[in-house]
Amino acid sequence: MFPLRSPQMLQMLEKSLKKGLPESLKVYGTVFHINQGNPFQLKVLVDKWPDFNTVVVRPQEQEMTDDLDHYTNTYQIYSKDLKSCQESLALSDVINWKQHLQIQSSQSSLDEVIQSLAAAKSVQVKKTQCILYMMPQTAKRLVPFLLDTKNLHSESRAPRVINQEMFKVSSLDVTHAALVNKFWHFGGNERSQRFIERCIRTFPSSCLLGPEGTPVSWALMDQTGELRMGGTVPEYRGQGLISYITQVHVQAQEKLGFPAYNHTDRANKIVQKLSQNLHHIRMPCDWNQWNCVPL
Repeated sequence: MFPLRSPQMLQMLEKSLKKGLPESLKVYGTVFHINQGNPFQLKVLVDKWPDFNTVVVRPQEQEMTDDLDHYTNTYQIYSKDLKSCQESLALSDVINWKQHLQIQSSQSSLDEVIQSLAAAKSVQVKKTQCILYMMPQTAKRLVPFLLDTKNLHSESRAPRVINQEMFKVSSLDVTHAALVNKFWHFGGNERSQRFIERCIRTFPSSCLLGPEGTPVSWALMDQTGELRMGGTVPEYRGQGLISYITQVHVQAQEKLGFPAYNHTDRANKIVQKLSQNLHHIRMPCDWNQWNCVPL
């Protein structure tokens, strides 16, 4: 596999990935932000060009210095041909299987490929599969055929009114990373906090400051453009704050033309209900993550 470096090629790739939506969503979102200045300093590899089968997005080698940091050592993959994908990845050193790493994709069909490659490299794999949502305005722009076939809403629903004297809209500061990390389902450790700090420094974020002047609810995206980290501190839950700040954040993203999407655990009925109330569109494909650890 070889890297795409020219802006023209990357723009062509973005257009091509758009045709593969919603299954290309994680890779499409990442490439979209690479074309907005590549704030996370990622690189894009394809098996051939321009008629590619497989795309892999990953950090630059110099970023991946901690073999145990699977938050940094994250790969996004999209493929039109699974047999070709397996051959391309087996014959290249695109993935460093000696590290703790994550692979993300909106294609559940990649499971067999990843499991097979991991077995050949003596790597243990843990798969997480979640529900994938796209926000209505993004869906209207990127996958209008889904709205047509399912007779779904193309407009977000207004969130509950909040006490705007008590809560002020703001953005997250790096000093808030520990708070976000504490409540992030995939976080709670030193490496995840470093990753969150980087996301806060790199991407737009939104939060509600409470009476004490500290965040009580927040929304933060990752390098794929996904609204990945959102939460409310326990003492302020049940007041509609996460719905409110999610809408604030999403509207700001969509004004910039950014694709807005997120995922939730299949067991998290609260967030599923919230997504339903806000008219988020459930995708026919899943959010998938494979955590890989060398044995």
